[in-house]
Amino acid sequence: MAGVEAGEGKRRSLIACVGDTEHYRGCVGPVNSKAQEAVIDHRIGEYFTDAAATFDTFYDGKRGPFMRWVDRKFRSDVFVRFEWVFEEIGDAAGKSILDIGCGSGPYSVEAANRGAERVLGVDMADGMLEIARRRAQAFKVDGACAFVKGSFPQDAPDEQFDHAIVTGVMDYVADAPAFINTVQKLVRKSAILSMPSKHWFRTPFREWRYRMKDCPVYFFETDEIRRWFSEAGFAETDIRKVPGAGQDYVVIGRNG
Repeated sequence: MAGVEAGEGKRRSLIACVGDTEHYRGCVGPVNSKAQEAVIDHRIGEYFTDAAATFDTFYDGKRGPFMRWVDRKFRSDVFVRFEWVFEEIGDAAGKSILDIGCGSGPYSVEAANRGAERVLGVDMADGMLEIARRRAQAFKVDGACAFVKGSFPQDAPDEQFDHAIVTGVMDYVADAPAFINTVQKLVRKSAILSMPSKHWFRTPFREWRYRMKDCPVYFFETDEIRRWFSEAGFAETDIRKVPGAGQDYVVIGRNG
């Protein structure tokens, strides 16, 4: 399948410092103004720009044989998510795709490889966006792909798309309902989001690990997910659980 090596998985590259500006629990402490929000976005973008090349070795199979085995064995969720995303999109020919938190572009480029007419990738990290542009050029789909810097939902585009892809993003979104509400308005057919599930061991361990980095991480339950998607206006919500303890939900919100 064309582009699968380029498209297998994506680093959680867009930390969306959005929503609850009165008490955002992370990154640099409470956020009480637009100026502080901008500072946080800038710092996060710089971090992922610096780390972009390292993260990208995971997507393109550039690691050694042992690390590739580790990725397949212990990070299988990214491959499952990838398959489910394109299963939902189906025949991409002629479609438009919004990739929120596009990172280095594996989903965007794969969508274009499958015939999508227009793909817009949005991310906060200049380094990730540069890799995404090079990836699109390498696969000769740069005519169908555009990559722009921005935070979501603050910098949401003013156009609609057939589908939206949101993987590895919701882990860091403080106001999930507001985020989902904005996504719903941008899609004609469906949005596919990965959302971390709660687990008795993995959840507190990951919370502790991210607290050491001064960055929050969020986990979700199916009841609240269904409620948020319904309140946002999605006609149908399909929740799938990636196999394995503490793995993500893949949530598909469909419009009509």
